Amino acid sequence: MDIEHGIARRAVLMSAGAGIGAGLAGGLSQAATPAAAAGGEIWSKEYWAQKGAVKLSLWRKRIGAPKAGEMPRPVLFLVHGSSNSARTSFDLPVPGSSIDYSAMNLFAREGYDVWTMDHDGYGFSGSSGNSSDIASGVEDLKAAIPVVLKETGRSKVHMYGPSSGAIRAGAYAQAEPDRVDRLVLAAFTYKGKDSVEMDRRRKRIEQLRSSNRRKRDATMVRSIFTRDGHAEGYEPALIEAIIAAETKHGDSVPSGTYIDMAVNLPLVDPTKVKSPVLMLRGERDGNSTNEDLLDFYRQLPNGDRQFVILPNTAHSLGWSKNRHLLWYAVKNFIGAPAAV
Repeated sequence: MDIEHGIARRAVLMSAGAGIGAGLAGGLSQAATPAAAAGGEIWSKEYWAQKGAVKLSLWRKRIGAPKAGEMPRPVLFLVHGSSNSARTSFDLPVPGSSIDYSAMNLFAREGYDVWTMDHDGYGFSGSSGNSSDIASGVEDLKAAIPVVLKETGRSKVHMYGPSSGAIRAGAYAQAEPDRVDRLVLAAFTYKGKDSVEMDRRRKRIEQLRSSNRRKRDATMVRSIFTRDGHAEGYEPALIEAIIAAETKHGDSVPSGTYIDMAVNLPLVDPTKVKSPVLMLRGERDGNSTNEDLLDFYRQLPNGDRQFVILPNTAHSLGWSKNRHLLWYAVKNFIGAPAAV
């Protein structure tokens, strides 16, 4: 898909309106495994990968426990971003809310074998004491993906990453192209040119460099949802649930991805990303501009690519009130039939 057709999808998403929710549970399932239609309870399990002396926590969800001799399901691996760990990002219960924010549940019901992991120094994983920069994140993925492939019987995974998770995912796809099937980069930043958020980080680069960890308290978490000037795009109960979940792991997180995004971009070479790529951004996302992302998009060598702008969304797409637009585009892309 060329740039003009990719951007034209914005009009499709905007016009879908209320009918888009039906698409999530309806026709899109045809591209997934038949397990999606079978129903059943969501099964989950924790696994561990080893990166040197560091134990990395992996979390898996799917419909039903694995059975000997069954057909392997397509695997979707979710890569978290800079400020929140994996389960908070992709499998968060929100007390008092009837809304299921869990992307893992959503894609498990569509027939996917869904995995995520806490990177070095985040969540349930151990810590090497480093800053957990993008290079470290790629090494985390190199340790984790063999565990996923062994447990699922697959040779490749679909990979989705938001924000610095998109940079990690893109850098991993560049490093190990034979293990990534279809790649989704959400809220990605390429060079950071004219980025409001990257400008803010550059102004405090010395503070960020002074420690391998940075403060991530309740105030900082709330700022994620207000900094783009679109606070009304998120449910207040969701934000408080994120704070409650993350403060259990302490009031700080590694600083490496913030430093990388402020002064070390670009970290992914688009000409070396061989897989099909879907790029998504919120129209009010201050982490990047259309020009920055289209520069990356134009250089991708695989003709199977799409560029999508999501209306009435900002940086944190997966937690947005309009996250159904995000998952609609992702499902269509990773469930697409192969070209002849």
